[in-house]
Amino acid sequence: MLAKRIIAALDVREGRVVKGVQFQNIQDAGDPAECAAAYDKAGIDELVLLDINASAENRGILLDTVRQVAKAVTIPFTVGGGIRSVEDFSAMLHAGAEKVFINTSAVRSPALIKNAAEMFGSQCVVVAIDCKRQNGHWEVYTHGGRKPTGMDAVDWSRYVARQGAGELLVTSMDADGTKEGFDVELTKAIASGVDIPVIASGGAGNVQHFYDVLSEGCAEAALAASLFHYGELAVPDLKRALKEKGLCIRI
Repeated sequence: MLAKRIIAALDVREGRVVKGVQFQNIQDAGDPAECAAAYDKAGIDELVLLDINASAENRGILLDTVRQVAKAVTIPFTVGGGIRSVEDFSAMLHAGAEKVFINTSAVRSPALIKNAAEMFGSQCVVVAIDCKRQNGHWEVYTHGGRKPTGMDAVDWSRYVARQGAGELLVTSMDADGTKEGFDVELTKAIASGVDIPVIASGGAGNVQHFYDVLSEGCAEAALAASLFHYGELAVPDLKRALKEKGLCIRI
């Protein structure tokens, strides 16, 4: 049995880690390399680094930030934001990232998923799906949650899996930053329809929330940001508690 993973998110804007609620009210949360090193020391399994304004500003991710984080950690990390080509994938991987995720560019040019998977391997390709409940289903959003696409998130997840994505990062925009729990229904709906790992994101507030989405929600990993950033839940404590509940967790 593969161990469930606990992942910390580092949302970066202008070289600083930031965090908001439902993609709004952004506040400073520290230096990316320093935050990454602290998580590494605390025993986090992986990191996700997102340049939150890159797509909206039509520019590439900050390579220097990626290099600094790579030097600060020994654990795997995934980067995204403003990735538009296989050349961008190559630059991120050479800068030290293990995986690269795409959202806006995947919707704009789905062929990028297949091309990147063929060139670097599916294990390097993560498709991020930001979505919001709309009229009985979940609608996909792009550009950092700014633009609705009209696409159904469950249908989209199945399509990108067929195109060669190796993992999905699914964020509930409704739950993001609320600390009221992951959208277990959303996560399960997507995870049950694909044969690749799903990372649940948005809404983590306590140990039970992680347990619910990793068990009932069928997620292979669960991600949090502000809960960890501000010391509300220590990574070692979370892992011990989940192991005691019967989950396979790396301690």
